[in-house]
Order: sequence, then structure tokens, then C-alpha cells
Amino acid sequence: MLDPVFHLVFFEPRIPPNTGNAIRLAAGTGCALHLIEPLGFDLSEPKLRRAGLDYHDLASVTVHENLTAAWDSINPERVFAFTAAATTRYTDITYRDGDVLLLGPEPTGLPEEVLTHPRITDHLRIPMLPGRRSMNLSNAAAVAVYEAWRQQGFPGAV
Repeated sequence: MLDPVFHLVFFEPRIPPNTGNAIRLAAGTGCALHLIEPLGFDLSEPKLRRAGLDYHDLASVTVHENLTAAWDSINPERVFAFTAAATTRYTDITYRDGDVLLLGPEPTGLPEEVLTHPRITDHLRIPMLPGRRSMNLSNAAAVAVYEAWRQQGFPGAV
């Protein structure tokens, strides 16, 4: 497995198939997936395993007790928090190795105490049509990870 270029962090994920899809995303792109407890499911749930298919062994997945434990483990230089309330588009950032892409749970998104945490570098949004609340979590993660990976020239990809 290649060293991860990016870190995808799901804060307190609640829906097993979204996390399963993120496991598959991590396996396919080489990013590291970090899950912040409490999780809204058991990692052995059939829905999660089915969504992740047979990619679990190909993905770097770490479960952290809380956000502080994740920061201690990752030691990020930059953390981008995704929120529909942001004004900066995710495509306006020049991503660098080691960046953290932080997404919150459905349906609430990241809580205020996370959005205002001193580790947060910037708040980013994925554009949508007016009147839409949010994207599906795993779809938003894929959009963000692939933009960051694209900017790096897709290292390791075929």
C-alpha cells in the first residue's frame, strides 16, 4: 500500500453504507480514512461490508476515540472542514500532501465546536443548486478526494 497523500476524516459517521463507500474510496485512491467515534454502527455490520465490497484489506482505515486522538495521530498541517455554510469552494484550494479533508455526519454535518476548532484551516463547500441541504456523505467525500488527488497528478494511479 502506498503512503497516503491525503487524510479523509469522517467525524462521528452514522450510516454504514456511506462508510463502506468511503472504505472503497480510500482503497481506490490511496487516501487514509479516519473514523472519529462514536460511530453510529458496528464496523462488522453487513451493510458496511457490502458497500466496501472486498476493499477492506486494501484501505487504510483507522478508528479514533475522538478528534483530539485523530489530530495527535495525523499531526496535520492543514485541515479543511466541509460545510454547506462555507463560502470558499473546494476547487479554490491548492491541496498539498498530508492535507485533511474533514466531513461531518448526515444529516447534521459538523457541529460548531468542530468548525471553530483551532486546527481547522478553512471551511469549504461543494456547490449545489439553491434549496438543497447537502450531498450524500460518501459522494461529497469522493468529490473532495478526487479533486485533491487530481491536483497532485493522481500519484500511483494507472
